[in-house]
Amino acid sequence: MDAAALTFLALGLPFAAALIAPALTRFLGGNAAWLLALAPFAIFVHFAGFVPEVAAGEIVTGGYAWIPSFNVSFSWLIDGLSLTFALLISGIGTLIVLYSGGYLKGHPDQGRFFSFILMFMGSMQGLVVSDSFLMLFVFWELTSITSFLLIGFDHRREAARRAALQALVVTGGGGLALLAGLIIIWNVSGVTQFSLLLTFGDELKESPFYLAALLLVLGGAFTKSAQFPFHFWLPNAMEAPTPVSAYLHSATMVKAGVYLLMRLNPVLGGTTEWQVLLPLFGVTTLIAGAALAVRQTDLKMMLAYTTMSSLGLLVMLTGLGLPYAIEAAVLYLVAHALFKGALFMVAGIIDHETGTRDLTKLGGLRTAMPLTFVIALTAALSMGGLPPFFGFLAKEEIYTALSGFDRRSMVFAALTILGNGLMFAVGFAIALKPFLGPKVDTPKPPHEAPVLLWLGPAILAAKGLSMALMSGFVHRYVTSPMASAVAGEPRSATISLVPHFGVALLLSVATLAVGVVLFLNLARLRAAMVAVLADIGWGPDRGFDQFMRGLVRFAVTATRRLQGGRLDTYMTMTFVLVAAVMLALPLRYGEFPRAPFFPADVPLHEFAIMAIAALGLFAVVMAADRLTAIVSLGIQGFAVAMLFLLYGAPDLAFTQFMIETLSVVVLALVMTRLRLSPSDHRPLRQKLPDFTIALACGAGFGLFLLRVTGVPFDSTLTDFFNLYSKSIAHGANVVNVIIVDFRGTDTLGEIAVVLVAGLSILSLVRLRAGSLKRGELTEIAAADASSKELV
Repeated sequence: MDAAALTFLALGLPFAAALIAPALTRFLGGNAAWLLALAPFAIFVHFAGFVPEVAAGEIVTGGYAWIPSFNVSFSWLIDGLSLTFALLISGIGTLIVLYSGGYLKGHPDQGRFFSFILMFMGSMQGLVVSDSFLMLFVFWELTSITSFLLIGFDHRREAARRAALQALVVTGGGGLALLAGLIIIWNVSGVTQFSLLLTFGDELKESPFYLAALLLVLGGAFTKSAQFPFHFWLPNAMEAPTPVSAYLHSATMVKAGVYLLMRLNPVLGGTTEWQVLLPLFGVTTLIAGAALAVRQTDLKMMLAYTTMSSLGLLVMLTGLGLPYAIEAAVLYLVAHALFKGALFMVAGIIDHETGTRDLTKLGGLRTAMPLTFVIALTAALSMGGLPPFFGFLAKEEIYTALSGFDRRSMVFAALTILGNGLMFAVGFAIALKPFLGPKVDTPKPPHEAPVLLWLGPAILAAKGLSMALMSGFVHRYVTSPMASAVAGEPRSATISLVPHFGVALLLSVATLAVGVVLFLNLARLRAAMVAVLADIGWGPDRGFDQFMRGLVRFAVTATRRLQGGRLDTYMTMTFVLVAAVMLALPLRYGEFPRAPFFPADVPLHEFAIMAIAALGLFAVVMAADRLTAIVSLGIQGFAVAMLFLLYGAPDLAFTQFMIETLSVVVLALVMTRLRLSPSDHRPLRQKLPDFTIALACGAGFGLFLLRVTGVPFDSTLTDFFNLYSKSIAHGANVVNVIIVDFRGTDTLGEIAVVLVAGLSILSLVRLRAGSLKRGELTEIAAADASSKELV
């Protein structure tokens, strides 16, 4: 089997595993995780096979035509950026599936959880390797939908339902903005694939639509990656089980926005707008997230806000446009996925084995949980940027990028030191405070976690160490190809554990000093943040609730005004709009028909038929009762049918005769079932508006038809149907062939609509008849008798 077919199977494998996960879990329980983990592991092995090619500078593309007429394909692009993300998603996904087997062991809905997490994995995998714009958008929205299911997994709790809805609204709204941005890029460049878009950077940046496309793309990226002020959904998403937080909200989904910015950096980056908006939003998110993390005592919430802070740092580095900034972003992205995934799983272990994850109610766990303590400390050392861990390399590269002496670099360096110092304090608070100090009684007696729980974080923490020790190998095969893809030109990461004395090292030491001071004063700092937030009061989270309440109120008010329950109001609004369109547009563009309005060579018998139609119209308007008006309505239809017959269309004439007859019969029968007055007793002031609207609609359609028939006849379609009805559809009757073959789907839809409408009417009539009281039936019978007398 060739590489393209294997890649296609790899993208579909998580969805196949999701289908069998519930049944497999029913038979094997939590041990099903060992088998289900083989799916992401197989994907990891498959994509790892591309590492040598990508490291050599090759870009692997492939796929299948999806909608060729619109140049839309199901295609993939595997370069340094997408390959690194694919390996992180499948590699960490393997560990998360195993972790879920232990964390949710015995849960009645564990199979459903496995299904959801695997569907999300497949969606995220498809997103990062998509070459097609539309394919990326489809998978982008699938990640929002599957994350909604995962965040709301414990749907019996209102907080989980609210968090899931909030995440869906925010990220789904951003997804629509992204779609609009991609459509603009498509229209400007004329291509629908990222691999082809790379050559259109200058054209996009010079386009008058560049700013609109950029803002829409940033809307999608910022909502997905929880940039301030769209960050509030991420902490609330901690209502999800810990495996979800460790996977979606640290290593994968929240980095989708960062991935998008990195993917589009070669074509949208480098402009003033890019280098202002991304660093501004990024550094604001960095500081806000780190400060809000200090406020928390829940381990998962502390990690959630530091994740928000780290995402801000990544966005800032992607947009700075400074030397080494791209390499720093790449290194930090990989390091963050490793240490934050490990720390989230450690938080889950503590909660699972002690019954609480409140930092103020934990202590002295080192003797009962020594392995978990080692894992937590190892991950925190990498998060703090200390050697010999991969986080140290990332931090050194960050400060290398910010080591310039210009004002911009110094401002961002100072803010980055503050943000990293706050994250340092929070990371070591999570790693040390639950384990050191005197033992604290917990809801459950603490003990070491089973292998399924500690295996994943142990591997991630160990990778943070081993990748730093083998930095040359990692740079060659991972970080340098990824940085080259993001920059759009060859880049090489060279940072190593060997100390590099200079400004970057001094900034690292400053960060360490700030972090230690903040850690020692964490309780005091937390109290200060509580007071500050209490004084501020309002926040984006509360704003979201206000927005949703306002939206509901607006919808209710608009519905009451526009959908008041009166059919006559709906009909009036519809025909007013029709009349406005039919008359205003021709008036605006000068498209009214020119005189003479009527042909001079109309035969006498055709005049006679039109006169009959006019008499029928007069009879409808002047009818004394409703039944007479209904019967008179058929005169116009019969007159039109006669015209069809005279012009050589007997089949159309027959259809028109049948429709008019059926319409009159049906309306007459309905009249006998409705309790209406025999005639319209409305005063003239009520009839006059309806008369005006009807006259305007009739005049509009009449003038439109005169204008259409006044232009030369285009026989293109006529010639086409005459030519191909016999040879393609094998039918001599052109009209029948058009209805049955060329418009077969349309005709089927019309029949389906009529059928559904008929069934609905039948059910309503039966429901009404079954609920009527005996007195009402008597009244209807009397009305039927009077109606028959009128007929």
